[in-house]
Amino acid sequence: MFSDPLFIVVALACLAVVFILALGIGGFAKGGDFNRKHANRLMRYRIYAQALAVVLLLVFLFFHSTGD
Repeated sequence: MFSDPLFIVVALACLAVVFILALGIGGFAKGGDFNRKHANRLMRYRIYAQALAVVLLLVFLFFHSTGD
């Protein structure tokens, strides 16, 4: 499974979601000018990345569930 390129893409997409979420939480916790300028944008990026990760995960599960 770890050598499957689609699995690696799904894992990278999930890591991107975690990174964007951590960046948003860090900005929210710190507050200030960064949070005012970028909070909504980071939320949108997280939602887009999360939707992409879910779609990729469903594609991965579809291709691997029919093989057995």
